[in-house]
Amino acid sequence: MIYTVGQLLGLVSYGLGVYCFFQKDDRKLKVFMFVLQFNNCLHFALIGAPTAVLSSFLSVVRTGLSLKTSSRLVAWLFIAFSVALGWWLVEKPLDWLPVIGACIGTYALFCLTGIQMRLAFLVGACFWLANNIAVGSIGGTLLEVTLISVNSSTIIRLWLAKRR
Repeated sequence: MIYTVGQLLGLVSYGLGVYCFFQKDDRKLKVFMFVLQFNNCLHFALIGAPTAVLSSFLSVVRTGLSLKTSSRLVAWLFIAFSVALGWWLVEKPLDWLPVIGACIGTYALFCLTGIQMRLAFLVGACFWLANNIAVGSIGGTLLEVTLISVNSSTIIRLWLAKRR
């Protein structure tokens, strides 16, 4: 039953993520990403993926902070903390996937804007996609596949708008 509820929350993350990455405004994207990552914490906890829970929790905190600051120092502190905690929790090489994805997302949120930020999110999404397949997250897998498509579409729309 708990696993099923966890998978249902993964489907909620799917909807939140699609809406999140349709945002052309960086601030709105970050607000919806905050909600998405909070939901992901619950999802991964219920399906038994501890490194993904940790990475999602750090993503909640870092996304909240990214709404207040764009400090490179804060970004690198979060990246160092993520790697240190990952080192402590990782049991097998695949457990590094969400840690790497979260580190890329952290750098994107604090150090990049616009198209560059979204390109970094695309790379991070590939790591999260591999993680979600490995841990059996149905909603998470659907989410990352869709986010790669939606984010690519938004990048193209932003690029076209910039050219005009």
